[in-house]
Amino acid sequence: MASPDERGADVVPLYPGGPPPAFGGRQAQDVEEVVYEGEIVEDSPESGSDDTALVPARRFLPVPWVDRHTDHVAWAVAQTALRAGWTIGRGHTVWASRALGALTYRTYREQIRAARAAGDIERLAEWIDKYQAAKRARWDRIASAPATVIAALQVLGLVLAIVGAVLLIIGIAVAMRDGGWTWHTWWAFVADTLAAVGMLTQIVLGMAMVSAPVGWLAAAYQAGKGTDLPRWLVPDRQTVQGEPVTPGRVVLALRDLGIPALRKAVQEAGDGAGGWLSPIRIAGCGVEVDVTLPTGVSTQEIQARRRKLAENLDRHEHELHITIPPAARTVRLWIADSGALDEPIGPSPLVTDADLVADFYTGKAPWGQDLRGDMVALPLLQRHLLITGLSNQGKTAALRALALWAALDRTVEFRIADLKGVGDWRPFDGIATTLIQGPTDEHVMQATHMLETGVEEMERRLTALEESGATDGITRDMARRPGSGFHPLILIVDEAQQAFMCPVVGEDKRPYGGTKHTSRYFMAARKIHNQGRAVNVHLWQGTQDPTDQNLPKLVREGAHIRASLVVGTEAQAKMALGDKAVNAGAAPHALRQGLDKGTLVVTGDGVPVPAGQASVTVRTHFISGEDAAAIAERAKRLRGPVTTSTGQQPTPQRDHLADIERVMRGERRVRTEIIRQRLAELDPTVYEGWTAQNLAAALAEHGIQPRKSDGVMVVRNQDVQDALNTRQTTEQATE
Repeated sequence: MASPDERGADVVPLYPGGPPPAFGGRQAQDVEEVVYEGEIVEDSPESGSDDTALVPARRFLPVPWVDRHTDHVAWAVAQTALRAGWTIGRGHTVWASRALGALTYRTYREQIRAARAAGDIERLAEWIDKYQAAKRARWDRIASAPATVIAALQVLGLVLAIVGAVLLIIGIAVAMRDGGWTWHTWWAFVADTLAAVGMLTQIVLGMAMVSAPVGWLAAAYQAGKGTDLPRWLVPDRQTVQGEPVTPGRVVLALRDLGIPALRKAVQEAGDGAGGWLSPIRIAGCGVEVDVTLPTGVSTQEIQARRRKLAENLDRHEHELHITIPPAARTVRLWIADSGALDEPIGPSPLVTDADLVADFYTGKAPWGQDLRGDMVALPLLQRHLLITGLSNQGKTAALRALALWAALDRTVEFRIADLKGVGDWRPFDGIATTLIQGPTDEHVMQATHMLETGVEEMERRLTALEESGATDGITRDMARRPGSGFHPLILIVDEAQQAFMCPVVGEDKRPYGGTKHTSRYFMAARKIHNQGRAVNVHLWQGTQDPTDQNLPKLVREGAHIRASLVVGTEAQAKMALGDKAVNAGAAPHALRQGLDKGTLVVTGDGVPVPAGQASVTVRTHFISGEDAAAIAERAKRLRGPVTTSTGQQPTPQRDHLADIERVMRGERRVRTEIIRQRLAELDPTVYEGWTAQNLAAALAEHGIQPRKSDGVMVVRNQDVQDALNTRQTTEQATE
């Protein structure tokens, strides 16, 4: 509250609420008294205020806070300088390592050791040849060094002679201009020129001496930038996720998994627990290590605690992959660098290489990269394919990428049914001989007919093979082209679950969909799986959210290559990939929906699976619709014109006269309106929408005219019978 002073004016206290507050942990009563000095300012009209102005003599800052802040800034500056020095030193170490590696052919030796350990004889021979070639090339360079030095000296002498001649000519010209040539004037010109050159050289050398060390340090800093820093040099804002994976961290992460037997074993082993680990190897954008578990701990227990183990290693769950190698009681951990799996992998070679062509017989389709960053390419000849996963996760794009590569081989024929029908496969119009696009039951029926014609083609090829004999050309082609010499035929059904769940029943009382032996689609797929491979007939299917109802067991197990995007449960993962792959560590159910689009877990024949594993995780290249259209145009230029059918079955020709006689049902006369209604019920696809003019035209072809009776138009049964008898007599006479 304000208190009056001697002049009657109000003075506001410094601390109106009581004693002064504490600063930096000091008590209020310990703060020394603040003394204010000032003078009384008389009121004046200009001041506009009656208050007393108080001018503080001095202010106090919280000294402990200043001390702490100063220490923090000083340490941050020192840490930055030490970090830069450490990085520059590591850069020199990197240079030395590279120089030593080049001197000792370290790269070649490492590749030879790796090939020998993997048992890859072809790769081993290749790297041995490269090693020998590199040694010969170095020896040739050493042997030719004296000749190179002599040639360089000769060139230098020639350059000096040319420069001297030029100076002589220029000096004579200058001297003649100034009044006549003499040796004195020429030497003066030469001296002045050399002095100018010397001055320019001195300036350049001075700048170089200043900038060279800076450039040297900058280059060393860049070379050492990717190396790991000591813990005490890591900035406070940087999380521990940037730390390298060491044996100690892996052992501690395993100890803290919550498995009593494992924790006890680690405590008893002490430092010896590091012996359970293989050497930690760099593998793409992460590291890989094998862990031999102590007795009493199963690999399944480690797999079940994947998230906890990842978090113990300061990683997200999707950044840790656990697989089971051949060694007993061993798990293989692949640990990604933090954030590395969220980076794109780059465009497909199909997009970047405009001259790329395919060989379906001997080539492999570039599909993407595995977690180690190695390219994944699939051999597709004589391999049925199944890709499954949840909706909108990249299934169609992954399937289409393989088909686009195969389209660059002009010998491959496509028949495609896109039961989603949104235009994803439109670029194949002009490439595929059949292209069905749509989600209705009618489109499913067309897709079923497409598969059934594929079965017919397969059986035709098998019959031709049986009848060819041992000396026929087809048999001779077997040695040159697998599949008995027949061109590859690929039947693609995208969204195949629509076909299995179709409720339509055909005229033969057989359902189009379903999972029983009476199902037309199911049986056609099974037949192709059973025998199509022998004569180069392939079935590729893409399906959503696998269950026993929309993906029967016999069909999914008939695929040679099985791939799965993210699925909801482990049970679905087993349906997609099989029990063996999932039990060995394949985990499409652990992928992140929406974040891991285009990432598949793949297993099967021909898949480049790492040694001892049952599956490989592939991050596929994404090919946009625009890029797919461009690749398809290249394929069309390679193939030439192709007429694409929409897959619609030709409408059978109806015998209109016989149908009219049938719907009249023996009645003496029938109204034309009733006849049209009954015809529409008989065959809606032909007669639905018929007008009176259509009926009259059909009758007129046989000389029948509707008559009016009781005010309505009718058709007499006798006229129809006479027309049928006349037609029959004519046909018999013709025969």
